[in-house]
Amino acid sequence: MHVVVAGQGYVGLPLAVRAAEVGHRVVGYDVDTDRIKQITVGDSYVRDVDSSRLRAVLDSGAYAATADTAALAGFDLAVITVPTPLTEGVPDLTYIESCARTLGERLRPGATVVLESTSYPGTTEEMLLPILEEVSGLKGGVDFLAGFSPERIGNKRWSFDGTPKLVSGINATSLDVIKGFYDGIFQTTVPVSGTKVAELAKLIENTFRFVNISMVNEMAMLAASLGVNIWEAIDAAATKPFGFTRFTPGPGIGGHCLPVDPMFLSWKAQQELGVPFRFAELAADVNRHMPDYVVRRVVEGLDKRGLPARGSRVLLLGLTYKFNATDLRNSPSARVAELLITLGADVRGAEPNVPSDAKLDVPRVDATPDEVAAADAVVLLMDHPRFDLPMIERCATYVLDCRNRLSGANIETL
Repeated sequence: MHVVVAGQGYVGLPLAVRAAEVGHRVVGYDVDTDRIKQITVGDSYVRDVDSSRLRAVLDSGAYAATADTAALAGFDLAVITVPTPLTEGVPDLTYIESCARTLGERLRPGATVVLESTSYPGTTEEMLLPILEEVSGLKGGVDFLAGFSPERIGNKRWSFDGTPKLVSGINATSLDVIKGFYDGIFQTTVPVSGTKVAELAKLIENTFRFVNISMVNEMAMLAASLGVNIWEAIDAAATKPFGFTRFTPGPGIGGHCLPVDPMFLSWKAQQELGVPFRFAELAADVNRHMPDYVVRRVVEGLDKRGLPARGSRVLLLGLTYKFNATDLRNSPSARVAELLITLGADVRGAEPNVPSDAKLDVPRVDATPDEVAAADAVVLLMDHPRFDLPMIERCATYVLDCRNRLSGANIETL
């Protein structure tokens, strides 16, 4: 099929490359011209896509990247993988709306449009579908097909195509076509009865993680005050072979999913039902304050060593929002840095996972022995594999370890 994947970021590029590898003719569309230029020369910025794979589909002609909307004409199936951020606590669906209008202008009878971007239940049928119908003059479910299939990013154990894929459609025919497309890409597809079910399922997945991380973060604060090692307690609880899922504390939640997605459901519940989604709102409040707690612990650690925060040199290690990631979006490190700078600390950051020209919130340094030794406090926010942990143990005078990876007399854990 002639496939369009709109949005060539962490979700869209892996899908586009995989679709090209299994035999589709794929156009990867993105409004970011710099991103398109990087893709076109075969340089992948997405961890799930090696540059060698990207170059292979480019060289074969199965995949092309473009910012030109004219290249979208005549598509058989289009997938929308654009961002859905929150703006002042309200879901911002302008990227979906804009993309829907662009695709609607080129929508032809028999074509299919699939939304993968996370949003509140009802987005596909109540927002996407009417825009496509208005712009194209065609009728959804009759002249064209549509559905929702939430994105799922893989991990070390589960590959992109090995992670089961939820699929849904606005009617039975839409579901059949959408399932058929994803059957050729993923090892397992899981059909559900409607788009709202699939939309809610995605929010359940992320809210489950969000709430549990928030709970263990709050327990970490309580445990420290009680003089209990939270990490040992978690390890002990994890020996139970059923009824428990292991979550660990950290400096807060970041990225483009976990801090955002549960708030979609909270907003929808308030708007449509007039009731709060209390679990999500409480979890959000806990995680908003985790950077404050990290800074409080740093200040206490400096004070125990006779140093004020003002004028102290603080080295932050790992500024991305999660382990071994390359993404700085919504990272709690930004708030940690801001609070320390407000207190007058001399703050520097080491982040080996992002390009050297990436803009950071603090002066960038390398985590060398000299830099570590020169810091009055080292804060291990993310334990990236490229950090020399034994060297940090040896050279640092004081470390607040937010990941429980270090040991020694000079180490305090979150």
